[in-house]
Amino acid sequence: MMNRRSRRGPRVLYLSFYFPPSRASGVYRARATANHLAAQGWDVTVLAAPLKFLHEAIGSVDEKLAETVDERIRVERPRLNHFIWERDVRRFSRFRQAMPVTSRYIYDLGQRLFPEHYASWGWASVRKALRMHARAPFDVVLATGNPFASFAAAWLIHKFTRLPYVVDYRDSWTLDLFADEPAFTDEHPVWAWERRVLRDAGHSVFVNEALRGWHAERYPEAADRMMVVANGWDPELLPVAEMPPPPSAGATRAPLSFSYLGTVTHAQPVEELVEAWGLARRHPDLADANLNIFGHLGFFRGSDVQLLERLGLDPAANKVDDPVSGVRYRGPVAKTDVASAYAESDVLVFLAGGARYVTSGKIFEYMASGRPIVSVHAPGIAATEVLRGYPLWFNADSLEPERIAETMIAAAKLARDLTPQARAAAMAYAQTYTRERMLAPLEAELRALAGAPRPTPQPEEVPA
Repeated sequence: MMNRRSRRGPRVLYLSFYFPPSRASGVYRARATANHLAAQGWDVTVLAAPLKFLHEAIGSVDEKLAETVDERIRVERPRLNHFIWERDVRRFSRFRQAMPVTSRYIYDLGQRLFPEHYASWGWASVRKALRMHARAPFDVVLATGNPFASFAAAWLIHKFTRLPYVVDYRDSWTLDLFADEPAFTDEHPVWAWERRVLRDAGHSVFVNEALRGWHAERYPEAADRMMVVANGWDPELLPVAEMPPPPSAGATRAPLSFSYLGTVTHAQPVEELVEAWGLARRHPDLADANLNIFGHLGFFRGSDVQLLERLGLDPAANKVDDPVSGVRYRGPVAKTDVASAYAESDVLVFLAGGARYVTSGKIFEYMASGRPIVSVHAPGIAATEVLRGYPLWFNADSLEPERIAETMIAAAKLARDLTPQARAAAMAYAQTYTRERMLAPLEAELRALAGAPRPTPQPEEVPA
């Protein structure tokens, strides 16, 4: 009789609240992780956010991205209490309408058990996981945060079942990345939760060495089980083999196109970018250049007006293309269509908020396009460790608009004179950061925790 493992690959339960069709900033790492595990023979089950929450509470979806999820992956969506997000009293439950104070008290009581608004999803995930495990046992649990209710759920599942688990910090739980200081007071219960989660985890994973080091110093008892798995780029979503060179390379007078691709947020130095761009356009090489903004404005409804104003555009007049400043808001681009946006860009602008612990997932995709990249962010962020080896990188190492403008002018000159050899060298460097390369160590550790040997490659059949 065949044993259980010989009939299928190892089973992983992946706790990933933000999973396609969500378009949250970390969803691309989650999607790539699940797809990579499925491609390596894993039986993957994902517990994700309810669709009602994505569509109605935050209005943040990308349906095309959902089409790129491996069809072998099973996605379940445990319930979430919408109490904190529901603003329409007509949609309140009968109990909440009749007893609003008591309803709030009960909700706050749940927050004391786990201090996060997604706690109800975490408890529901534990219940669903235990039922599924009883029917068909899992071998290992992987949880990604935020939200960090997924970490607490993984810990509880471990306590009930003894299943090993791994936590993936694609974001920081207790460190404020933008203020570069702890996000909670010393007495806050979140610290006890993080300590117990890391104490019992088989591994904890971080997106850069700076974050790993911060957590290793704070939790030395778990430091030997901490590892770095950097973000990467997805070749199936960005076919670089078909990516043409920058459209103005070699051209003497075609207007240059600078582009930012990604979500614009309130944490980014938008004003510095706009001021630097105005200074750069005084140079003859950039007098008719455009600065294209591709992407969403914020992650939630209502954030677009303020961000358009910060870009120097006028939302009241529906003015999203300013020929005077050369700033153009081009709107959202589906993840599956980003290659076309890169194809029309001469220079890419890496706009990032935060301090030394920040690595944006977007930077890997930028490098894969083989375009010159201009940095607009605080000096010394973790992303510079990746960019340092990229031969087409222009870094002012400052947020002073004059310094940034100088790098924009230098990048524009290179874009005109970009040789096939220089572009090939840039793209070769980017190849070292494909998702498959980045995720291979994580897959190996999961396999070791699950006690699952690597599958033996099958010999190719030779035609008779």
